[in-house]
Formats: sequence, structure tokens, C-alpha cells
Amino acid sequence: MEKGIRDFPVGLFASVMGLCGLSIAYQRYEEVFHLKLGIGFPLLLLAYVVFILITAAYLLKVVKYFPDVVSEFNHPVKANFFPAFSISLLLLSIGTMNFQQTAAHYLWLLGAIVHILFTIVIISRWINNKYELVQSNPAWFIPVVGNLIVPIAGVSFAHHEICWFFFSLGLFFWIILFTVIFNRIIFNDQLPQQILPTLFILIAPPAVAFISYTKLTGQIDSFARVLLYVAWFFVILLLSMARNFVKINFFVSWWAYTFPLCAVTIASTLAYKMLKVQMFGWVATGLLALTSLVVFTVLFRTLSAFKENKVCVRDM
Repeated sequence: MEKGIRDFPVGLFASVMGLCGLSIAYQRYEEVFHLKLGIGFPLLLLAYVVFILITAAYLLKVVKYFPDVVSEFNHPVKANFFPAFSISLLLLSIGTMNFQQTAAHYLWLLGAIVHILFTIVIISRWINNKYELVQSNPAWFIPVVGNLIVPIAGVSFAHHEICWFFFSLGLFFWIILFTVIFNRIIFNDQLPQQILPTLFILIAPPAVAFISYTKLTGQIDSFARVLLYVAWFFVILLLSMARNFVKINFFVSWWAYTFPLCAVTIASTLAYKMLKVQMFGWVATGLLALTSLVVFTVLFRTLSAFKENKVCVRDM
């Protein structure tokens, strides 16, 4: 038990992102297609339970093994998963909006404040410290591009200009980091096996930006289409590389598969709702089925790994 807490990985907050993302995907799909599947709410409750358990376990690690937490926060890869905590709060806010507006508001407020603090700290570290290009990977998107999530619920809780601030920040650093990370992928050694699943994070920024942008503008214009189709391209690209992923061993980083697929599913459902293009409906349905399979597979593998005591911080 002691060793389990000491090795408990902050990357497990990505599981909350995946579960909550799937809950939101089902909620939106049920709304748009006028279905009563009753799947979204139970998934939201599961996401809350997992969030509480992971938060409690990590707080215990902070209290008992603070130097290990500091070491994790200073790690060039693991540090980028700390903002998964604030993103989890933001996603729980989005998922809760249809059920409890006051709770959703406070979750959003806390998530937005914590996330901008993480953003400032991590960008300052990038500026002040020296990193090797080989240390960069798609997980670096999480701290800064996570700002794109803020306006999705924020348009209901804050001034539009505040939401545009977060959107602009996330979009700007997506473009910069994509250039850096794509350069690293092409001109350096291949990503280590335990980091390989983070390639799916490439899907998330354009997908989330599409959702956020349409929330801010209330329409799908040319720029929104660019964002959606870039997200779709990354889905097609990564699915064409499926054999690269199916053969790797289980790591906590498998959760990187989940939220990006949830985000592009939600984006496709929203596109169908606004444009009424039949193809978009089929894409949304196919993505929802694929995403459900992936999320439940990763959840099962994670529970199995816990049972066998094979989940630890070294996975990341």
C-alpha cells in the first residue's frame, strides 16, 4: 500500500478526462439525435467517483511523499499531466451543466483559475530552463492547449472577453507547440513505447478548438471547418497507424487515447447539429462507437493493472 501511494502517477487524472469526455459525448449525442440511452449521467457519476478517489490518493502522496511529488512536477514529461487535474474540473463542469448549474459554475471557476496558474508556471519553466528537443512530446499540449476548454462552459458563466482570452492563448500555443513537436517526431528518434499513445493528443486541440469557437461565435464558418477537418485528418492518420498502437504493452499513458477521441466525437455531433449534413451524423455515430470501445478497454486494462499492482509513476 505504501509503495502504491508513493508510485501513484499524476497521469491517472487523464482517466477522469476520458470518462467525463465520454459522458459529455453521450449527453450531446442523446440531445442531438433525440435518444434516451441513459448512458451519459451514469458515466458522469463514475467520472466523479474516479476523480474523488484519484484526488484523495494524490493528496495522500503529497502529504507523505512530498519530495516525490516535487520530482514529478519537475519532470519534463510527467509535469505536463498535472494540469489534467484542472482540465478534469472543467470537464466535470461541462458534464454537470445539464443537471446542476450552481455546481457547474463553481467547478468551472476553480478549474479555470487553477489551469491558468499551471499555464503560467509551466510556460515560465520552458522559458527559464533548458530542454532538449527529444524531451518534447504531445503531452506538452496539455498545460497550454487545455485553455481551449475553458470557453465551452465559460460562455455561460463569464464575460465573453474572458473566454476569448483563454481561447486565444490555447490556439496560439497549439500552433507553436505543434511545430516543435512535429519537428521532434520527424527529425529525432521515435517516441518511446510508453509515450507513443500521446500521439492521439494531436486530435484534441483542433477538435476542442472547434467546439470552443462555435460556442463563442454561435456558427460554423470557414475557420471552424478548418479546425474540424484537421481533427478528422488526425483521426484518419492515427487509425491508419493502428498496428503501431495495438502491439504496445499497457501503460497509464493509454488514457491519452480516450479524451481526444471523445473531443472529436463531440465536435462531430455538434457539426451535425448545426449543419444537418447526413455524413456528419454517420461520422459522429461511428466515432461514438469507437470511443466507447476504447474508453472501456482502457478502463478494464487499468483496473486489471491495479489488481496486479502494475500501475506506477514509472509508467509515465
